[in-house]
Amino acid sequence: MSAPLSAPPFRHPHDREIFRLAVPTFFALIAEPLLLLTDTAIVGTLGTRPLGGLGVAGQILMTLANLCIFLAYGTTAAVSRRFGAGQVREGLRSGVDGLWLALIIGAAAAAAGYAGGPWLVEALGASDEVAPYALTYLRISLLSAPALLLIMAGTGVLRGLQDARTPLLVSVGTAAVNAALAAFLVLVLDTGIAGSAWATVVAQWGGAAVYLAVVVRAARREGVPLAPDPSGVKASAAAGAALFVRTVSLRVVLVVTTAVAARMGDQEIAAQQVAFQLWSLLVFAMDAIAVAAQAIIGRYLGASDAEGARAATRRMVEWGVMVGAVFTVLVLAARPWAAVPFTSDAGVAALIVSALLVVALLQPLSGVVMVLDGILMGAGDQRYLAWASFWTMLAFLPCAAVVLWTTPPGSPDALLRLWLAFGVWMAARGLTLGLRARSGAWVVLGSTRT
Repeated sequence: MSAPLSAPPFRHPHDREIFRLAVPTFFALIAEPLLLLTDTAIVGTLGTRPLGGLGVAGQILMTLANLCIFLAYGTTAAVSRRFGAGQVREGLRSGVDGLWLALIIGAAAAAAGYAGGPWLVEALGASDEVAPYALTYLRISLLSAPALLLIMAGTGVLRGLQDARTPLLVSVGTAAVNAALAAFLVLVLDTGIAGSAWATVVAQWGGAAVYLAVVVRAARREGVPLAPDPSGVKASAAAGAALFVRTVSLRVVLVVTTAVAARMGDQEIAAQQVAFQLWSLLVFAMDAIAVAAQAIIGRYLGASDAEGARAATRRMVEWGVMVGAVFTVLVLAARPWAAVPFTSDAGVAALIVSALLVVALLQPLSGVVMVLDGILMGAGDQRYLAWASFWTMLAFLPCAAVVLWTTPPGSPDALLRLWLAFGVWMAARGLTLGLRARSGAWVVLGSTRT
């Protein structure tokens, strides 16, 4: 049941477990962006063209990571259900199958990316001067694709077992090794952009090795075979297919938003980059609660505790609203000066300030959307999430088209209009997820969702 709004922290029975999972998850989530920022800073010392190559290759690698995030989310849901039902052995069996699926997809992605690297780099518009750097970084970094996906699946296994501390330690350790090794290879040994890529390969395989060691030790303790179970791998892939559709739909919205801003003009796309990155930074905190929701809801449903699942849902939604409200205040307070670190162009700054008004007002809604998304994911309601994401994407596309067609060139409210269209998409997501959560159709009890 919901606690009074005046209740102090941890007075509600679910606060402690939410906090225990969400806080380390937040720091684990920001470790990857920090790794990319480190690469950017180090490669930036090499010049503009290597930095441009990193930008192009980085977009390809990030797209791969985003499309395969289902390896973490799907594994968390499956393992947490088994854990809640007291079936740790079966949960680890699901986790081992998820790791094998990650290895298979990672190897296939590495081979395909290596062969198609020149086409991918060209498709992203890299110039003749930038393309060689992008291709070098991409082809070397793809050697770590299986490791990256193993890390995702391993993270899902441990979160499903209610362990958020180990993923935090691995994420921080991986980022630290990458930073130190990249600095040594690039700045001391003068290996160029290839050195930065090799640092990423070594760091990510090191992180994957830690996850494999932890999961293998747990599997042997529970007597779980390490060989792949074809039916289990197939089940993991089937669950991942729906989450793949969901992720693609989300990516389409984000790509179209960027494309519309780019077609509005140079100032608009520059301002959109800043506004979107600030919005993304805030989403990390929301996503930490969502990831905690996956583990907590899966455990309650696996234990056949419907009331516990509903009570945790209500409390986590409250957390989403409260965190979102805090972010609204912070963004509104920082809004007049938010553009200062990023641009000296008065036109770009004005566009950033106008967009951040909508960004600020969207925060409580964003908190609810992220939390409900995590709750339904933890419940294994992936098919509904896939369809909901698809239909809300379709609701957004006409709004984006109207903004593009009706906004005069150089309009001072161009980005404001675009973010209002983005707000329509967020509202559609909130409506579809809220109706599903309220219906209770996601409350399927037991160690597996049938």
